[in-house]
Amino acid sequence: MTLNSATTTPTDRELFAGLLSTQRSAFLRAGAPSLAARRSDLRKLKAALISRRADIEDAINADFGNRSRHETAMMEVLGVVQGIDYLLRRLPRFMRPTRRHISLSMRAGSNYIEYQPLGVVGVISPWNYPVNLSLMPVVTAIAAGNRVMLKPSKFTPATNALLESMIGENFPEDQVAVVSGDGAAFSSLPFDHLVFTGSTAVGKAVMKAASENLVPVTLELGGKSPTIVAKGRVQDSTVSSIVFGKLLSGGQTCIAPDYAMVHATDVDTFVSSYDRLVKAAYPNGPTSKDYTSIVNEQQYSDLLELLDDARARGARIIEVGHRPGDASRRPHTLAPTIVLGVTDEMRISEEEIFGPILPVFSYGTIDEAIDYVNDRPRPLALYYFGRDDADRRKVLERTTSGNVTVNGTLMHVAQDDLPFGGVGDSGMGRYHGIEGFRALSHPKGIFVQGRWSALNLLRAPFGRRADALLNFFLR
Repeated sequence: MTLNSATTTPTDRELFAGLLSTQRSAFLRAGAPSLAARRSDLRKLKAALISRRADIEDAINADFGNRSRHETAMMEVLGVVQGIDYLLRRLPRFMRPTRRHISLSMRAGSNYIEYQPLGVVGVISPWNYPVNLSLMPVVTAIAAGNRVMLKPSKFTPATNALLESMIGENFPEDQVAVVSGDGAAFSSLPFDHLVFTGSTAVGKAVMKAASENLVPVTLELGGKSPTIVAKGRVQDSTVSSIVFGKLLSGGQTCIAPDYAMVHATDVDTFVSSYDRLVKAAYPNGPTSKDYTSIVNEQQYSDLLELLDDARARGARIIEVGHRPGDASRRPHTLAPTIVLGVTDEMRISEEEIFGPILPVFSYGTIDEAIDYVNDRPRPLALYYFGRDDADRRKVLERTTSGNVTVNGTLMHVAQDDLPFGGVGDSGMGRYHGIEGFRALSHPKGIFVQGRWSALNLLRAPFGRRADALLNFFLR
């Protein structure tokens, strides 16, 4: 479904509102879907993803200019397929009513929670992982029994057309629909829940619009995710993991290591190791088919401006890897880059980078590194490389981030049984694991009155029995 506003046609908001009304009416008419129906829907989507894997790889490659098909298969298709498999196995347990404690005074009765679908969930997804970050919220919403309206980013038109085709072939529009149009109009609709993935600035606007209708939101934002390398831990395994996390999809990953903090005695070793391991990962340099371009000229220009600002303020810019100058031979492609000597007045120290640029800071003690992280907004992810010792425990106990990977990068997001989300400026709410299912469900508490209750004696007219019971319970 493609929505375009014009003076002679209904506005985006009117079209969105009409579709929302259709989905809500269908939800109220049909009621909560059964376990079998939810599993059937998830299996349909899984089959569509696998059968159209090549189409997905081609569409994302077209949108980015160059995107490694292996990265697309791994991060977009495999990630969602594994998420579906996880939900298929665990849905019976997630949907099962859970018993709750009942107080002594009403012991003959019972308490339990039923997880009820909310109704219609809106999803606004970003451009950087246009399949995974669109479909994982959709998959979670379907598992919880909801209907869904998905609005993907305008920056990935080829992928959006494919998503619209895949969804349309497998779901009626009153169950799951893909729309395009004005994001502000979409976020102002009275959904039963709204999931947004994107920047902190836009997330604030989405939350403000949703608040007008008291719509609960899940905000998966970003921020500057730090990587702390313990003294003496600049090893090939460490640096290789940072290269992987930073350069996957050209650094256009919301949980990519934004900057590295390396002990002062290890900085030179880190820089030389990073250069060597970038060369090993991309032997054909930045024009390799495995090296992803920046999604468009605007994002590319923004990254160049960050580098120009840092350079003008005294930072040292080091392009690394094989033939970094070859990047200019391919549209909106930026060579892997290290930045040294970053100071607080530089934009690169404040703004999320979202590209293959890695500022490297030195520290003297682990307390200095922790203080640096804690002086800034809480990040979506944090990475620590080091032994299981007092320094690691300090980092884990004294910093707050959405999630952490120890001795690796990114891989916490691939753990389906872990909740994924931010804290503070990096977001709120979760949509992985049982936390995701529960976020998109209503936990309806139900009390079943027993045939007898001590509180039946606490009714007017009050007398000595009421005094005795109150004295017993308030002893």
